[in-house]
Amino acid sequence: MTPALATDAINAAIAHAHGRGGGEVVLPAGRHLSFSIRLLSGVTLRLEEGCVLEAADPTRHGGTYDPAEPNPHDLWQDFGHSHWRNSLIWGEDLEDVAILGPGRIDGAGLTREGPGSRWSRQAGEFPLSMLGLSAEAMAELSPAIEAMAGLGNKAIALKRAKRVRIEGLTIFRGGHFAVLATGCEDLSLRDLVIDTNRDGLDIDACRDVLVSGCRVNTPNDDAIVLKSSLALGEAIATERVTIERCEVSGFDLGTMLDGTFGRDQQRAPDQDRVTGRIKLGTESNGGFRDIVVRDCRLIRSRGLALEVVDGGMMENVLAERLVMREVTTAPIFLRVGDRRRGPEGTPLGAMRNIVLRDIEATDILPDYAATIAGLPDSPITDVTLSNIRLSYRGGGLPEWTERRPEDLPQAYPEPSMFGPSPVHGLWARYVDGLKIEDLAIYTVAPDPRPERLFENVRETETA
Repeated sequence: MTPALATDAINAAIAHAHGRGGGEVVLPAGRHLSFSIRLLSGVTLRLEEGCVLEAADPTRHGGTYDPAEPNPHDLWQDFGHSHWRNSLIWGEDLEDVAILGPGRIDGAGLTREGPGSRWSRQAGEFPLSMLGLSAEAMAELSPAIEAMAGLGNKAIALKRAKRVRIEGLTIFRGGHFAVLATGCEDLSLRDLVIDTNRDGLDIDACRDVLVSGCRVNTPNDDAIVLKSSLALGEAIATERVTIERCEVSGFDLGTMLDGTFGRDQQRAPDQDRVTGRIKLGTESNGGFRDIVVRDCRLIRSRGLALEVVDGGMMENVLAERLVMREVTTAPIFLRVGDRRRGPEGTPLGAMRNIVLRDIEATDILPDYAATIAGLPDSPITDVTLSNIRLSYRGGGLPEWTERRPEDLPQAYPEPSMFGPSPVHGLWARYVDGLKIEDLAIYTVAPDPRPERLFENVRETETA
């Protein structure tokens, strides 16, 4: 029997608590079916043990999600990043709010798609207005845009919120984003368990953020990702972020939650292998500053990716004490590109002062070496690799040794953008100041390629 919609009751309780100066709204054990829930300042929404907050389905449950609000700044990032209200739980311009477990959110009625999603890789994830499509092609996509009306595509979306806690929840099938936080300050994401069909945690243009003790399974997209887009109309750095004691993975959807850890799915929608990684980028307009990733495990994952392709400066990043198992592309990927998705005058981005230490990665796909790839006009500056252990499967093809890919400055940044690497271990190009302290590279099966290739790299001596 389908439960009655709880949307109005939940929203009325939140409004009542807010009107009294703040308080707690508790969803007890049981299944609660809802469309958009509007969080307000001073309110804690608590899902008790045994509670399931289920995202309603507009095609079945006689309602709709709040419409995606107009955003004059939606030219430079995709639909999902540019809107917040079309979500199961959303709030904007909030202070002192919390969404707490131990209950579960089930995004059964959410969509993971957005208008134009089938164009995203070919166009570098430009929004529709920037694709340069013909009038005929735009007309073809118009039904897809209209079809998004009334749909929800995020489990939780917060815009310009201060002093936020999202803790102790389980989220299953979170739509495009399980959690999207944009322009937030003093944000704590603790002890979340997320098993979802697209992105897990997206933290965009935020500062003073702690992500701790979270388990995030995302075979189709990124698990924990920092961004600095132009969704708020200005370039805002994502800064002072710590990601610690987390585990990310790319097991079959739902199989982290049920404990079976399925491996049937081999590829993500972009046709690379399953994702489930920790990433900074791609949207980088505002830059990244003072980021720490430590004591994390990456299992059946694309590894660690640091990417600046839309302008902005990435600086002062420390990644330490990481363990990677079953790496599905390159274990380490540092990339400065020249997509420059932004208004006229967007500068070429840059990356500097990156420290990677105490990292162990095993069972790495042989196709792609750990890669550090800057550009001639923006070399990556001051990178330290210290106490790194990389164990590849081996078995690369001899002809890969002769490959010398182009710089491809405008390509969407993935290790696969260059094709199979000409070396089996570490490939670096356009790096000004590479310090290596105790780097060990192994292959399980023989690999005919050399271990390392450095092109236009200035190495610095170990002290």
